Amino acid sequence: MPLPPLTGHLAQELPVVYADIEAAAQRLQGQANQTPVFTSRTVDERTQSQAFFKCENFQRTGSFKFRGAFNAMTQLSPTQKQQGVLAYSSGNHAQAIALCGKLLGIPTTIIMPSDSSTVKQAATKGYGAEIILYDRATADREVLTSQLAAKKGYTIIPPFNAPAVIAGQGTATKELIEEVGSLDYLLVCCGGGGLLSGSAIAAHSLSPNCKVIGVEPTAGDDAARSFHTKTLQTVTNPNTIADGARTPSLGSITFPLIMHYVHDMVTVTDEALLKTIKFFWERMKLLIEPTGALGAAALLEHVIYEPNKRIGVIISGGNVDINQMSSLIKGLE
Repeated sequence: MPLPPLTGHLAQELPVVYADIEAAAQRLQGQANQTPVFTSRTVDERTQSQAFFKCENFQRTGSFKFRGAFNAMTQLSPTQKQQGVLAYSSGNHAQAIALCGKLLGIPTTIIMPSDSSTVKQAATKGYGAEIILYDRATADREVLTSQLAAKKGYTIIPPFNAPAVIAGQGTATKELIEEVGSLDYLLVCCGGGGLLSGSAIAAHSLSPNCKVIGVEPTAGDDAARSFHTKTLQTVTNPNTIADGARTPSLGSITFPLIMHYVHDMVTVTDEALLKTIKFFWERMKLLIEPTGALGAAALLEHVIYEPNKRIGVIISGGNVDINQMSSLIKGLE
């Protein structure tokens, strides 16, 4: 069943509405890649459905994060642009902020965990950002960010908990549905909920009967627990290969949006992620990262099994350490 339409004061109170996603799409035109949609007869036979993979691994910087970062940064005032932007990220948001800063002439500083992917650190530096490393076991990244922003006058661009970021991320689903038509289901990975929130808003407007399902790693199931208990839950440094989903909790903005627009939350194991990555590498010739594989893993491992349905899946990114991932996949054999 579709969600009830928003009317009156409720529609006005929500921090992000579909009109914001439409405006973001205009700002991103000519800047973000309109990423391809892949299909696979093998996947369709295996799942008994018709699957459409929106491949944000082909987005600039290798993930959907470019969309939200550019939409947010292009709206800054001249003074904010001059003083610079600060962000915290394990990698994909970091790269997106750094490239957007380069494109828009905005100085960027990124706070990254010391154990974050060296591939993502190198790419972030390559785009021109200054990196400050911290120990995620002993320091709170949001506290560090707030202290540094207050000291230097930086504008903070959060990785997910900001209306402009959420609106930008929603443009991926807008493109998907406009290209392939209405969907019965949409599977979206979830870390802090920015992509899931934006995707669900877009799906609600463009394909009202579509059921949006968020997918988390089993070890980092705070959003799934939050969704099912209707109370914000947290997790501390979950041990999962899906580094983009190690966020401690949903945000104050993303949580209510997810509770309103999303139909269900499920989880998948790291083993399922590795099997899915291996399948995509070998059979579909697509390089995807663990977090980017969450939605696909739910489909391929039959966590979501809906025969004869049209199912959209957001492949959120492809930034991966090839040597490390190859070693992990070899362990499956």
